[in-house]
This record gives sequence, structure tokens and C-alpha cells, in this order.
Amino acid sequence: MTDPQVRLSRRAVLATGAAALAATALPAARADSRTIRLLVGFPAGGGTDAIARLLAERLREVLGQPVIVENKPGAGGQLAAQALKAAAPDGTTFFISHDHTISILPLVARQPGFDPARDFVPVAGFADFVNALALSDATPARSLREYVDWVRGAGQGKGAIGVPAPASVPEFLVKVIGDKHGLDLVAAPYRGSAPMITDLLGRQIAAGVGSIPDFIENHRAGRLKVVAVLGGRRQAAMPEVPTFAELGLAGFEDMPYYGVFAPAGTPADVRERFAAALARVISQREVHARLTAMGLSVGFSDGAKLAAREQAYRATWARIIRASGFQPQ
Repeated sequence: MTDPQVRLSRRAVLATGAAALAATALPAARADSRTIRLLVGFPAGGGTDAIARLLAERLREVLGQPVIVENKPGAGGQLAAQALKAAAPDGTTFFISHDHTISILPLVARQPGFDPARDFVPVAGFADFVNALALSDATPARSLREYVDWVRGAGQGKGAIGVPAPASVPEFLVKVIGDKHGLDLVAAPYRGSAPMITDLLGRQIAAGVGSIPDFIENHRAGRLKVVAVLGGRRQAAMPEVPTFAELGLAGFEDMPYYGVFAPAGTPADVRERFAAALARVISQREVHARLTAMGLSVGFSDGAKLAAREQAYRATWARIIRASGFQPQ
């Protein structure tokens, strides 16, 4: 029989070893108690905000320090981007953003107040997503074809479609839909997806273009009807919804992305520590499942791969924007 003192000693050795291993795994977690801000360029209640809050909750646990979401809505994320530019590069401020603020704004705004290549450094990518067209109960239509017919009839060929931000990919998509079907469609820009969805649910506007994370819960509940998605294939979160390519509108298969960015000058070891924590978080089964249920295609990419993804995406949309005749404002 083993002596009780020996058993106690073994427990002590194991406990000490586990504590030492934990300290080695995240050496800065105990020493750094500063609060990390995750900037979000859209109002609370939208898709990006929900994603950021889920990640912040789990990042607190992995990093061992406070992580808060700070909403700075306005101008399609422009205010949040400017706040990131002004922040100290000390590892306490990061920006969770999708493609619009980082890739599209510099193409459509004459003076966005920031240059992503100069002012920011990519930290990590964590998901792709697609934009979609959703219809409200303000129209009896339940498909893209029915919506087009409804605009031609009830709207005499004219209609308005909500978009989360001016001069955004959703706004250009509105123009493409109108041109494709010979309709006079105008984009009605909002300050984020949350107020747009409020108006859709309130039947103040018949249709809106936004990301799947913006629409998916209301689509599942039957309060909105997503009738088409961008991308090269149907989405796992809503396989019943056809792609625009299936409906005759091809050329928009390049999927938008979500990534994390830091102020230029943020040390590499700080960025790598945050990226490693983010990789651990999105690999957690529950987090991965929840992000997937929001309509995201979850996958980690390091800072270098995110930078390459952003540059390629910007080049694609630069061609589309030039072809549309849009002039930076």
C-alpha cells in the first residue's frame, strides 16, 4: 500500500508542475493586467458587434486580462479606424473589422483619415462571410424574381434597398442588381446594420443588403427572408438560399473577410501573442459552432496571410468600383 505522505507528495509535485506549465504557456498573462480594447466600427446589436463580444469573452480567459468591446459607430467604421490610428501601439488596442473599413473605404473616400498600409498592421484573420439580399414583410415577394416583379409593378420600376454604410460593397451590389434587371434601384445607407434591420422589421423599407451574420437570426425566425447570397457556393448556415450566380448574377465569388488589426508599430511579440490567443479561441468547439451558426466560414490565418488576403480583395473591388463609374467622395 502507498504511504499517505507519498500520495500527498505526488499531488504536490503534479500541482506544482501544472502551475509551472500554465505560467510557461502564457508568460505575460499574469504580469499584464491592462485592459485590452477591441474597437468595433458599428453599433451594438449588429453582426460585427455580436462576433466581437463572443471573442472578447473567450479572449479574457485565454489571455488572463480584461478585454472589452468599444463601439465607435459612424461612417462605415471610419471613426473606429481613426481611433485605432491614434491609439498607442502598446498592445492594448485592437480593431475587429470586416472588409469594408479596411479594403473598401480607402477606395471610395477621398480623405478617409487613415491609410491601412501605413497606419495599421494585420494581426490575424479568423473568418470569411458573404453578403446577402433580405426582404421584409413590406413586400409580398419571397424570392429575387418575385422582388424584381414587385418593383416593376407596385414600384413602377423604382425601389430602395437598405445598406449598412454608404459607398460599400452592399451599395455597389444594389446598383448591379438594378442594372441586371433594368430597375431604378437606389441604396439607402444606414449607420450600421442594426438600424437597417430595425427598419426592415418595422416594414419601413422593403429590402436590404448586408452580411449573413446581420440577417441570419431573423431569417431563421421568419421575420426576414434572405433570398440570395454572394459567393461561389450556397452557405452551410442557410443551404436553402440560392447564390446570385445561380440566379444569373456571376462575378462576385470573392468572399469578404473578418480580421484583427493593430496600430502600426505594435511589437511583433505582442501581435503574435494576441494572434495565438485568437487561434485558441476560434478552435474551441463551442465558439467555432456559434460563429458558424452566425453564417461565418471560420478559419485562422496569421498576419502575413491576412495582409495578402486584404490586398487581393482590395484589387478585385478596385476594378469593380472603377467599372461602375463611382467617384471617390
